[in-house]
Amino acid sequence: QVQLVESGGGLVQAGGSLGLSCAASGSIRSINFMGWYRQAPGKQRELVATITSAGSTNYADSVKGRFTISRDNAKNTVFLQMNSLKPEDTAVYYCRAIGHYDYWGRGTQVTVSS
Repeated sequence: QVQLVESGGGLVQAGGSLGLSCAASGSIRSINFMGWYRQAPGKQRELVATITSAGSTNYADSVKGRFTISRDNAKNTVFLQMNSLKPEDTAVYYCRAIGHYDYWGRGTQVTVSS
C-alpha cells in the first residue's frame, strides 16, 4: 500500500504562484510513476504533469511553460510549482502514484481569482 498526502493548495490572484507537495509513504519502492491531475467543477479529471522514476516529465499543453513537476526521491515527495496562474487553473489537484497498484491522494484545492 502507498499513502499520498498533498499540501500547498490555497487561494491566489491571477498571475501569482503556488507550490504543491505530495508526500508518499508505505510501499514506496514500488512506485515508478507519479503525477498531478486536477478536476474543476463540472469537468472530468485531467492530467497536469507527470514524472517517472527516471525523471522524465510530461505536461498538459495548457500548463507548459508555467508549471514544473519535480521529485525528491530521498524524501519520497513530488512537487508541482505553478507560476503565472490563471483563473482556469482553479481545481482540486490530486497526486497520483503508480506502482503495483494505482494510488490517489485526497486532493488539495487551488483557487485562482481574477
